[in-house]
Amino acid sequence: MELGVYTFAELGAAGPEQRMAELLEEVELAEQVGLDVFGVGEHHRPDFVVSAPAVVLAAAAARTSRIRLTSAVSVLSSDDPVRVFQEFATVDLISGGRAEIMAGRGSFIESFPLFGYDLDDYNELFAEKLGLLQELLASERVTWSGTHRAALDDLGVYPRSVQQPLPVWIAVGGTPESALRAGRLGLPMALAIIGGQPERFAPFAELFRRAAAEAGHVPPPPLSINSHGYVAESSERAGEEFFPAYSAMMNRIGRERGWSGLTRQDFDALRTRRGALVVGSPDDVIEKILFQHEIFGHQRFLAQMSVGSLPHEQVLRSIELFGTVVAPAVRAEVARRAA
Repeated sequence: MELGVYTFAELGAAGPEQRMAELLEEVELAEQVGLDVFGVGEHHRPDFVVSAPAVVLAAAAARTSRIRLTSAVSVLSSDDPVRVFQEFATVDLISGGRAEIMAGRGSFIESFPLFGYDLDDYNELFAEKLGLLQELLASERVTWSGTHRAALDDLGVYPRSVQQPLPVWIAVGGTPESALRAGRLGLPMALAIIGGQPERFAPFAELFRRAAAEAGHVPPPPLSINSHGYVAESSERAGEEFFPAYSAMMNRIGRERGWSGLTRQDFDALRTRRGALVVGSPDDVIEKILFQHEIFGHQRFLAQMSVGSLPHEQVLRSIELFGTVVAPAVRAEVARRAA
């Protein structure tokens, strides 16, 4: 199994320049401790520092040599697929073939009015632009027409990536249609589990694999589970350190969306074996990832650690424990189960 971390690069108490420097330090450490993947999200809000993941990943590519570098996610619905392809093909060249795109519709809506798109076209935009992106992955010269972008008539799109094709994952939050789409297209799926019991999400994995098989994609594409995660020396310490930043972030977003407030009791329930949060001691986190692997049989697990105002030093320690203690144990047990 591949293990890695991703971040939305919340500003917290840091200014934008400091937060960007911290983010790049997180990427470097993730590679040093043996993790496989680092992801960077895209947001267009004052509380996040990254609106251009490909630029950040290009900087990370120049500082690393092995770790895979992905968006998490690229809001494809409000972007131009040609430009997304060109940007990530460029990252792929800089990194020597380590770039990936994680395409999604976006959990926030600020990018739609910013780039002149109508939210009424939310679903149609993603489907159409994903179709164009697939054409770009498959061919150097593209002929294409759609509703929301100018047509392409046998035009070349450059540069081409080192990887052929450039990997594209579909990010899925909670809609069966998205899981079915990923399966039918034969694209890997990244399933976000940020609330509720993991077992509730098992049908999404089943739909994904069934759709892939029916479309002739055998074996099915890889599946990733993406969750909030944090590792400290003890379970108690992990809870005490992660809760303040996590609850502040969730309650801030919750006020915008009409959610009820997150209490410490709610948080502790989410940390149990059947909860959504992968937060605890190394042993706790190992057990929880392996428990989820029994449910999903996934090939990748990504943890979002740098949440809200969580101090940078604590994020670095969590990444170190995740890479040096958790990841080797998980890989060994998954390999043993597969033998």
